[in-house]
Amino acid sequence: NKNSDFCAPLTSFDWNEIDPNLIGTSSIDTTCTIWGLETGQILGRTQVNGHVKTQLIAHDKEVYDIAFSRAGGGRDMFASVGADGSVRMFDLRHLEHSTIIYEDPSHNPLLRLAWNKQDPNYLTTISMDSIEVIILDVRVPCAPVARLNNHRAVVNGVAWAPHSSCHICTSGDDRQALIWDIQQIPRAIEDPILAYTADGEINQVQWSSTQPDWIAICYNNNLEILRV
Repeated sequence: NKNSDFCAPLTSFDWNEIDPNLIGTSSIDTTCTIWGLETGQILGRTQVNGHVKTQLIAHDKEVYDIAFSRAGGGRDMFASVGADGSVRMFDLRHLEHSTIIYEDPSHNPLLRLAWNKQDPNYLTTISMDSIEVIILDVRVPCAPVARLNNHRAVVNGVAWAPHSSCHICTSGDDRQALIWDIQQIPRAIEDPILAYTADGEINQVQWSSTQPDWIAICYNNNLEILRV
Protein backbone atom coordinates (compact mmCIF):
# COMPACT_ATOMS: atom_id res chain seq x y z
CA ASN A 1 0.00 0.00 0.00
CA LYS A 2 1.97 3.00 -1.26
CA ASN A 3 -0.42 5.42 0.42
CA SER A 4 0.28 3.95 3.86
CA ASP A 5 2.59 5.51 6.43
CA PHE A 6 4.41 2.16 6.52
CA CYS A 7 5.35 1.69 2.85
CA ALA A 8 9.15 2.12 3.05
CA PRO A 9 11.14 -0.96 1.92
CA LEU A 10 11.58 -3.59 4.63
CA THR A 11 14.93 -5.15 5.44
CA SER A 12 13.98 -7.95 7.85
CA PHE A 13 11.28 -9.33 10.12
CA ASP A 14 10.93 -11.61 13.13
CA TRP A 15 8.02 -13.55 14.57
CA ASN A 16 7.43 -13.43 18.32
CA GLU A 17 7.69 -17.04 19.52
CA ILE A 18 5.80 -16.41 22.77
CA ASP A 19 2.94 -14.39 21.27
CA PRO A 20 2.40 -15.55 17.66
CA ASN A 21 0.10 -12.58 17.11
CA LEU A 22 3.13 -10.27 17.07
CA ILE A 23 5.58 -9.74 14.24
CA GLY A 24 8.33 -7.14 14.07
CA THR A 25 9.71 -5.52 10.92
CA SER A 26 12.70 -3.28 10.24
CA SER A 27 12.96 -0.75 7.45
CA ILE A 28 15.30 1.61 5.62
CA ASP A 29 13.19 4.51 6.91
CA THR A 30 15.00 4.11 10.30
CA THR A 31 12.02 2.47 12.03
CA CYS A 32 11.05 -0.83 13.59
CA THR A 33 7.34 -1.63 13.58
CA ILE A 34 5.54 -4.20 15.74
CA TRP A 35 2.36 -5.49 14.13
CA GLY A 36 -0.65 -7.22 15.71
CA LEU A 37 -1.62 -9.83 13.14
CA GLU A 38 -5.17 -10.44 14.34
CA THR A 39 -6.22 -6.82 13.98
CA GLY A 40 -3.65 -5.48 11.54
CA GLN A 41 -3.06 -2.56 13.89
CA ILE A 42 0.31 -1.03 14.70
CA LEU A 43 1.07 -1.84 18.33
CA GLY A 44 4.33 0.02 18.55
CA ARG A 45 6.72 1.89 16.35
CA THR A 46 10.18 3.09 17.26
CA GLN A 47 10.94 6.29 15.40
CA VAL A 48 14.70 6.59 15.33
CA ASN A 49 15.77 10.16 14.77
CA GLY A 50 19.17 10.22 16.47
CA HIS A 51 18.58 12.68 19.31
CA VAL A 52 18.91 11.81 22.97
CA LYS A 53 15.86 10.70 24.91
CA THR A 54 16.43 10.16 28.61
CA GLN A 55 20.11 9.31 27.99
CA LEU A 56 19.22 6.68 25.38
CA ILE A 57 20.00 7.17 21.69
CA ALA A 58 17.99 5.53 18.89
CA HIS A 59 19.17 4.56 15.38
CA ASP A 60 19.60 7.47 13.03
CA LYS A 61 20.11 5.50 9.82
CA GLU A 62 18.61 2.47 8.09
CA VAL A 63 17.64 -0.51 10.26
CA TYR A 64 18.82 -3.81 8.78
CA ASP A 65 17.61 -6.48 11.20
CA ILE A 66 15.27 -7.08 14.13
CA ALA A 67 14.94 -10.03 16.52
CA PHE A 68 12.78 -10.70 19.57
CA SER A 69 14.53 -11.74 22.78
CA ARG A 70 13.36 -14.44 25.18
CA ALA A 71 14.31 -12.23 28.12
CA GLY A 72 11.60 -11.00 30.47
CA GLY A 73 9.06 -13.60 29.44
CA GLY A 74 9.93 -13.47 25.75
CA ARG A 75 7.17 -11.14 24.54
CA ASP A 76 8.23 -7.54 25.03
CA MET A 77 11.98 -7.28 24.39
CA PHE A 78 13.57 -7.00 20.96
CA ALA A 79 16.80 -5.73 19.46
CA SER A 80 17.77 -4.13 16.18
CA VAL A 81 20.92 -3.31 14.21
CA GLY A 82 21.51 -0.80 11.48
CA ALA A 83 23.68 1.40 9.33
CA ASP A 84 24.78 3.51 12.29
CA GLY A 85 26.80 0.54 13.57
CA SER A 86 24.87 -0.01 16.79
CA VAL A 87 22.88 -2.76 18.48
CA ARG A 88 19.86 -1.36 20.33
CA MET A 89 17.43 -3.12 22.65
CA PHE A 90 13.81 -2.01 23.08
CA ASP A 91 10.94 -2.87 25.39
CA LEU A 92 7.41 -2.78 23.96
CA ARG A 93 6.21 -1.38 27.28
CA HIS A 94 8.61 1.59 27.05
CA LEU A 95 9.24 2.32 23.38
CA GLU A 96 10.35 5.86 24.09
CA HIS A 97 13.68 4.46 25.30
CA SER A 98 16.34 2.14 23.92
CA THR A 99 19.45 0.58 25.42
CA ILE A 100 22.76 0.61 23.56
CA ILE A 101 24.18 -2.91 23.65
CA TYR A 102 27.10 -2.33 21.28
CA GLU A 103 28.54 0.26 18.91
CA ASP A 104 31.04 -0.62 16.20
CA PRO A 105 34.23 1.36 16.89
CA SER A 106 34.50 2.36 13.22
CA HIS A 107 30.74 2.91 12.86
CA ASN A 108 30.55 0.21 10.20
CA PRO A 109 26.97 -0.87 9.44
CA LEU A 110 25.75 -3.93 11.33
CA LEU A 111 23.73 -6.23 9.10
CA ARG A 112 22.41 -9.11 11.20
CA LEU A 113 21.80 -10.14 14.79
CA ALA A 114 20.72 -13.38 16.45
CA TRP A 115 19.75 -14.19 20.04
CA ASN A 116 20.99 -17.24 21.90
CA LYS A 117 18.01 -19.64 21.99
CA GLN A 118 18.75 -20.92 25.50
CA ASP A 119 20.43 -17.99 27.26
CA PRO A 120 18.83 -14.60 26.46
CA ASN A 121 21.85 -12.76 27.84
CA TYR A 122 23.84 -13.53 24.69
CA LEU A 123 23.43 -12.37 21.11
CA THR A 124 25.60 -12.12 18.02
CA THR A 125 25.99 -9.55 15.29
CA ILE A 126 28.00 -9.19 12.09
CA SER A 127 29.12 -6.02 10.36
CA MET A 128 29.25 -5.23 6.67
CA ASP A 129 32.14 -6.85 4.76
CA SER A 130 33.53 -8.39 7.95
CA ILE A 131 35.09 -11.83 8.45
CA GLU A 132 34.31 -11.68 12.17
CA VAL A 133 31.32 -12.66 14.29
CA ILE A 134 30.82 -10.62 17.46
CA ILE A 135 29.26 -12.19 20.57
CA LEU A 136 27.71 -9.80 23.08
CA ASP A 137 26.44 -10.14 26.64
CA VAL A 138 23.64 -7.69 27.49
CA ARG A 139 24.89 -7.66 31.09
CA VAL A 140 28.20 -6.21 29.86
CA PRO A 141 27.13 -3.70 27.19
CA CYS A 142 29.44 -2.18 24.59
CA ALA A 143 32.25 -4.74 25.06
CA PRO A 144 32.16 -8.00 23.05
CA VAL A 145 32.70 -11.08 25.19
CA ALA A 146 34.07 -13.06 22.22
CA ARG A 147 35.02 -12.70 18.58
CA LEU A 148 34.90 -15.60 16.13
CA ASN A 149 37.32 -14.87 13.32
CA ASN A 150 38.31 -18.08 11.54
CA HIS A 151 36.40 -17.25 8.36
CA ARG A 152 38.62 -16.22 5.46
CA ALA A 153 35.94 -14.19 3.67
CA VAL A 154 32.84 -12.14 4.51
CA VAL A 155 30.43 -13.72 7.02
CA ASN A 156 26.82 -13.88 5.83
CA GLY A 157 24.91 -16.00 8.33
CA VAL A 158 24.70 -16.92 12.01
CA ALA A 159 22.48 -19.48 13.75
CA TRP A 160 22.45 -20.47 17.42
CA ALA A 161 21.78 -24.08 18.36
CA PRO A 162 18.15 -24.46 19.51
CA HIS A 163 19.06 -27.01 22.18
CA SER A 164 22.35 -25.66 23.55
CA SER A 165 23.45 -22.29 24.92
CA CYS A 166 27.09 -22.76 23.92
CA HIS A 167 26.95 -23.82 20.25
CA ILE A 168 26.64 -21.58 17.23
CA CYS A 169 27.00 -22.02 13.46
CA THR A 170 28.45 -19.34 11.17
CA SER A 171 28.73 -19.24 7.38
CA GLY A 172 30.30 -17.03 4.75
CA ASP A 173 31.74 -16.31 1.35
CA ASP A 174 34.66 -18.66 2.07
CA ARG A 175 32.16 -21.52 1.47
CA GLN A 176 32.58 -22.58 5.09
CA ALA A 177 29.93 -23.49 7.65
CA LEU A 178 31.62 -23.55 11.05
CA ILE A 179 30.22 -24.79 14.37
CA TRP A 180 31.71 -23.28 17.52
CA ASP A 181 31.66 -24.23 21.19
CA ILE A 182 31.71 -21.01 23.22
CA GLN A 183 31.38 -22.45 26.72
CA GLN A 184 34.88 -21.25 27.64
CA ILE A 185 33.87 -17.57 27.33
CA PRO A 186 35.36 -15.15 28.40
CA ARG A 187 38.51 -16.96 27.29
CA ALA A 188 39.26 -16.58 23.59
CA ILE A 189 37.59 -19.01 21.18
CA GLU A 190 40.39 -20.03 18.83
CA ASP A 191 38.93 -22.66 16.50
CA PRO A 192 35.57 -24.18 15.53
CA ILE A 193 34.78 -27.74 16.55
CA LEU A 194 33.24 -28.70 13.18
CA ALA A 195 33.63 -27.38 9.64
CA TYR A 196 31.92 -28.04 6.32
CA THR A 197 32.96 -26.75 2.90
CA ALA A 198 30.22 -26.15 0.34
CA ASP A 199 30.57 -25.81 -3.43
CA GLY A 200 29.81 -22.09 -3.34
CA GLU A 201 29.60 -19.01 -1.15
CA ILE A 202 27.12 -19.70 1.66
CA ASN A 203 24.48 -16.97 1.87
CA GLN A 204 22.30 -18.25 4.71
CA VAL A 205 22.27 -20.81 7.51
CA GLN A 206 19.44 -22.12 9.69
CA TRP A 207 19.55 -24.59 12.60
CA SER A 208 16.39 -26.69 12.86
CA SER A 209 14.50 -26.08 16.10
CA THR A 210 12.53 -29.33 15.87
CA GLN A 211 15.38 -31.51 14.56
CA PRO A 212 18.52 -30.07 16.21
CA ASP A 213 20.80 -32.61 14.51
CA TRP A 214 20.20 -30.85 11.18
CA ILE A 215 21.47 -27.56 9.76
CA ALA A 216 20.42 -26.06 6.41
CA ILE A 217 22.64 -23.87 4.23
CA CYS A 218 22.03 -22.03 0.95
CA TYR A 219 24.58 -21.28 -1.76
CA ASN A 220 24.21 -20.43 -5.45
CA ASN A 221 20.85 -22.02 -6.36
CA ASN A 222 21.27 -24.89 -3.90
CA LEU A 223 19.85 -25.82 -0.52
CA GLU A 224 21.78 -28.40 1.48
CA ILE A 225 20.73 -30.05 4.74
CA LEU A 226 23.66 -31.15 6.89
CA ARG A 227 23.67 -33.60 9.78
CA VAL A 228 25.67 -32.33 12.74
